[in-house]
Amino acid sequence: MKDFYVKDASAYENQVITSSFIVSGKQVKPKKSGDHFLALTLSDRTGQIDAKMWDNVTEAIGCVEQDDIIKVRGLVNKYNNRFQITIHKLRRLDETEVDYADYLPKTTKNVDELWQTVGAFVASFQDPHLKALVEAFMADAEIAQAYRSAPAAKSMHHAFIGGLLDHVVSLLTVCDLAARNYPQINRDLLLTGAFLHDIGKIYELSYSRSFSYTTRGQLLGHMIIELEMLHKKIALVPGFPEELKVLVEHLIISHHGEYEFGSPKLPMFPEALMLHYLDDLDSKMESMRAHFERDSEAEWSGYNSSLGCTLLNSEKVLAKLAGATPSTESTAELEVNEMKVAAGDP
Repeated sequence: MKDFYVKDASAYENQVITSSFIVSGKQVKPKKSGDHFLALTLSDRTGQIDAKMWDNVTEAIGCVEQDDIIKVRGLVNKYNNRFQITIHKLRRLDETEVDYADYLPKTTKNVDELWQTVGAFVASFQDPHLKALVEAFMADAEIAQAYRSAPAAKSMHHAFIGGLLDHVVSLLTVCDLAARNYPQINRDLLLTGAFLHDIGKIYELSYSRSFSYTTRGQLLGHMIIELEMLHKKIALVPGFPEELKVLVEHLIISHHGEYEFGSPKLPMFPEALMLHYLDDLDSKMESMRAHFERDSEAEWSGYNSSLGCTLLNSEKVLAKLAGATPSTESTAELEVNEMKVAAGDP
């Protein structure tokens, strides 16, 4: 097991550490002098950190590639209010030196319990065709195993082993609650969309060493893959209505909500619109949670690229206010009461 993880950076500021990481990104950039330096993104199961190697980089440039696991000796410091590592030495590790559990982040939730929760939602469906469709996916051993393991994204949200299942259970729960408030919503159709909307990511993403795209994922994207998967499973459900099939297809291809975000169609019926907004909400809430977890010390954290702004940790602000403000009496009232007690007044 590693001695230093990315999450430990604040405890090691201005100290030299030796640890191992996956190379999630590699760039060779020019200095003003014309020489080059090495810019790496290093990852382990707790997060990512930028790293720079300024000196003696010629050999390192040739021997380090993306997805390699390397051992690094370097200084942990801050630049633009973000932790980074200034690398002094590095080398690539052999397979025999690697414990892969150290490097890929994983959901902290019980995957078996999450999968059972999905099954409970599906068991509650009233529509026999939608129920049979989702059960056909869940009964496919290859799909079920991948669904329980896959991340929900490469980096934007739920980017960890089990992230897809974690995200979908959260989304099913929110969709179930929201459907109760809008009688025009068909709950079974909405929840079917929640189950299927990202299922293609089990083939779009690769997650053996780091999170990246497969060739199929790069060329097709998860929505096209999902339509292929959907058509194969619908063929196993006798009498599946053609009109219902089109509705499910639209849920899949419109769930990103905007053309510029990759949706070939905008949401055109109530369940599609609700799926888009609740999926977007759950994704952004997880992005915020993970951001605060990485930058846990200050009330104001750094810039979040997916949300386009710096973030205020309101939980810290409210906790500080709760600790500083008496719950029943004002500070002035407390002072008056203390003066009465000191004077012998009841």
